[in-house]
Amino acid sequence: MSASAYFRITLHRSAIGLPQRTRGVLMALGLRRRQQTVFHPVEPQFAGMIFKVKELVRVETVDKPLSKAELKEERKPDPGFYLESRAAVPTPVVEESAEVRL
Repeated sequence: MSASAYFRITLHRSAIGLPQRTRGVLMALGLRRRQQTVFHPVEPQFAGMIFKVKELVRVETVDKPLSKAELKEERKPDPGFYLESRAAVPTPVVEESAEVRL
């Protein structure tokens, strides 16, 4: 790995109900909320912390950390698609059933 590589760590699962030790590892990584992303250099101590919480996080290796504004821009939906309003759902027409004569 190059010296300028970074781990992009995103908290994917909540730590509610997990041991204090596991929550402490997440706090040491700087993760407090779900879908929060942090960047740390590729170093053994961060790799060890990630290994301890591997079930809760998603990890990628990137060349440079993104700023807060760049992360926000990345989450923005494609401008070509938007929802104007919800389509009206037609109500089913119930026809009166014909009488059955025996």
